[in-house]
Amino acid sequence: MNGERSGAIVRGQVVTFNDDPEVVGERECVSHWVDGAVVIGDDGAIAWVGARGEVPDEYAGLETIDHGDRLILPGFIDAHLHFPQYRMIAAYGKDLLDWLNRYTFIEEQRYGDEDVAKAAAVEFIDELFRQGITACLAFSTIHMTATSALFAEAASRNMALISGRTMMDRSAPEGLTDDAQTSHDESVELIERWSGAGRLGYAISPRFAVTSSEAQLEAAGSLVKQYPDLWMQTHLSENHGEIEVVANDFPWAKDYTDVYDRFGLLGPKSFFAHGIHLGDRELARLSESGSGVVHCPTSNNFLGSGLFRCRHTRNGKTPVKTAVGCDIGGGTSFAMLDTLRDAYTVSQLVGARISPLEAFYLATLGNARALGLEETIGSLQAGKFADMVVLDPKATPIMAARHDLSQSLADVLFALMIMGDDRAVHETYVAGRPVKSAIGASQR
Repeated sequence: MNGERSGAIVRGQVVTFNDDPEVVGERECVSHWVDGAVVIGDDGAIAWVGARGEVPDEYAGLETIDHGDRLILPGFIDAHLHFPQYRMIAAYGKDLLDWLNRYTFIEEQRYGDEDVAKAAAVEFIDELFRQGITACLAFSTIHMTATSALFAEAASRNMALISGRTMMDRSAPEGLTDDAQTSHDESVELIERWSGAGRLGYAISPRFAVTSSEAQLEAAGSLVKQYPDLWMQTHLSENHGEIEVVANDFPWAKDYTDVYDRFGLLGPKSFFAHGIHLGDRELARLSESGSGVVHCPTSNNFLGSGLFRCRHTRNGKTPVKTAVGCDIGGGTSFAMLDTLRDAYTVSQLVGARISPLEAFYLATLGNARALGLEETIGSLQAGKFADMVVLDPKATPIMAARHDLSQSLADVLFALMIMGDDRAVHETYVAGRPVKSAIGASQR
């Protein structure tokens, strides 16, 4: 832990998920204390959680931070976004590949400059905290300096962050490509330096099959085999044009998923962003291997990539582990509330509506379970890090008026995810420290 701390009692409406609503039902999935309290120990972990009137006497002398009737939830976890794209929100492109070539690859070349990367890391994490996101799985660039800058900034704030140097050796500008051996060797160097340092994790990160040769995908597979406890992240079946390019580049493959499978990139710690256009064989193979798909609805909608069938993917004949992410900068907002809103809208359009409890489960305990982090984050339980978000369902006049109609916790959460934005994020805590208000104080 950084610096000295003393414990505190954080008071408000405490809401935490116990299990998946689709598995145990909506009554059993969540614990809700209308007048609740979370006791934070001096180590940044949760010491106790429950009704405020039942706080053990041993904590009576601690400072109380009173959030009134605002909701205290586990901090949001984002399972897919791009660190070097935080400036690129609202960049127009005809489709995914056009957008990458016209904007993304140009922007990412800037991150070879260490000063640019360090400044960007501060802005990137500041914005995550403003939106109540306390942990994430993020792409970097091919530059070691950029990846180290992001890790160093997250470590300085005691944040749970997983990232890795992007591997990309073709179909991109010269200033943004490497080669198979270099990407392997520099990944190893970064793994040895950062993996397991504090709350950091490393993700082996081939960008996607369009920008990696067979030699590089083989190098990525060798890293997965060499470091089986690490994560692997890439992209899969986001856009029809992308799928056609992959089919032409890898004519021997049964389908897009088979390309990654052939090089040993499927597994319980492997995450494939998007997965919109997967066939039955692909879903079955992803399910069998324990791989995860990350639903990125604001990005999919913005780029016109397609409608993800969340319920079909999560609960179909061959269920696939499913997480959610904002996918900045194809995504149009860092806000997890916006991501959940669009996930709900897409679920409506495909005829399989997700409930607000299911949505908030996915953004907290669901994402923690998917990433294998549920022992330390994702719910408010004694022993876990006190990563929390405080949400105000009456953050604006119109939200306050709408709140008067709510008759249940599900009603309150639904209105938050449809109407909420960063104004609804009253405070964010990382390992027990209030970090959103600290950002505001440092800028005044």
